[in-house]
Amino acid sequence: MAYFTGKVIWITGASSGIGEALTYELAHKNGVKLILSSRRKEELERVKGNCPQAIQVNIRILPLDLAHPDTLKLSVDAAIQFFGHVDVLINNGGISQRSLAKDTLLSVDRQVMEIDYFGTVALTKYLLPHFLKRKTGHFVTVSSVMGMIGTPYRSGYAAAKHALHGFFDSLRAELWKESKSISVTLICPGWVHTHVTLNALTGDGSKLNKMDKTTEEGLSPKICAEKIIQAIQRKKEEVYIGGLKEVFAVYFKRFFPKLFSRAVRKMKVR
Repeated sequence: MAYFTGKVIWITGASSGIGEALTYELAHKNGVKLILSSRRKEELERVKGNCPQAIQVNIRILPLDLAHPDTLKLSVDAAIQFFGHVDVLINNGGISQRSLAKDTLLSVDRQVMEIDYFGTVALTKYLLPHFLKRKTGHFVTVSSVMGMIGTPYRSGYAAAKHALHGFFDSLRAELWKESKSISVTLICPGWVHTHVTLNALTGDGSKLNKMDKTTEEGLSPKICAEKIIQAIQRKKEEVYIGGLKEVFAVYFKRFFPKLFSRAVRKMKVR
């Protein structure tokens, strides 16, 4: 794929799930250089070690914590220094939530928003001057179908993902006047078989430590990663990835909002 030749691609949330799968898929693209980020340095080293030996020379590890946006300017500076520039930022890091709104502490809502929204936006804003100076770049943000719809047990998570759509849709419109060579892609996966639900926050902030049946039966991370890479290469503005139910739900809500509102009450989401 010519698009990826020689590109420097920075992936957050690279230590597991979709981010890990993206790393393995991109590592085989001709001349790609990767920057891997998450909180867990040892897991990033593991992912790097699983890549072909010949590729590892072009992989750098950059631990960061999206829960602390004030530290991310330094992370951006470090990422640029690795290879002299960054071509693509894949905003994949984040956290999920599984609890009814009435049972969820406001501090949990804030934590989800801090990581999924403010952390992602901070990283994007700090990297934006670099893209504008070079007049090229690609922001890829892994949102969710929850950025388009809302279901029970995900009020905080859906709110953060909806916020991402508002920000990046606006950013895309603004950048069109600045430089038509800076792209913005929103990726909206449905259920993907990762540990996202194991790490999801419950109402009191503790981890769920349980795999949702819907997640367990979800798309494999590898297939999801392959579809994301296709969307990046084609510079899609927004793409939905998942099973028929999740993708259908997006269009169902768009064209039949009242019927969707009734149906979602009975939808099995955990």
